[in-house]
Amino acid sequence: MDMNFMTHKQMAIDLFNLTWDLIEKQDRTESDADTMLYAANASRYHWGVVGTPLNFARGEWQISRVYAILGRAEPALHHARKSEQLCLEHDLAAFDLAFAYEAIARAHAVSGNEAELERFLLLARETAETVELEENKKWLLKNIDAVTTGSIPV
Repeated sequence: MDMNFMTHKQMAIDLFNLTWDLIEKQDRTESDADTMLYAANASRYHWGVVGTPLNFARGEWQISRVYAILGRAEPALHHARKSEQLCLEHDLAAFDLAFAYEAIARAHAVSGNEAELERFLLLARETAETVELEENKKWLLKNIDAVTTGSIPV
């Protein structure tokens, strides 16, 4: 199937938003969990066709978050590291790098690796402090603070 640029872009956006809705859903079923995982991966696929390194990093972050929610530490860490690598390779802003560190910390929280959890929480907080837009910094810190509780900030 040969999709055009706008179709890929719209699919990437719609699937990212669907994933986010399912992340925030309180009474998620097993079917919802499956859809959340498939949608996150499909969104990243479409971004891979039409997006930028920023879209790739955020897509990897979202996949990591989904795996962490599902209690799957190894793939959560894998995708969090991909997000971090994209942020560093492409000199993305502190906001996205701090979220990559948050995702790495979250993956370590799932695996029970306390030392790495603390190390990446510290890195995430230090990086978050350099975010200039106060609204972005607050949202980021809410997510970092939620790593140890496993809750989903709203």
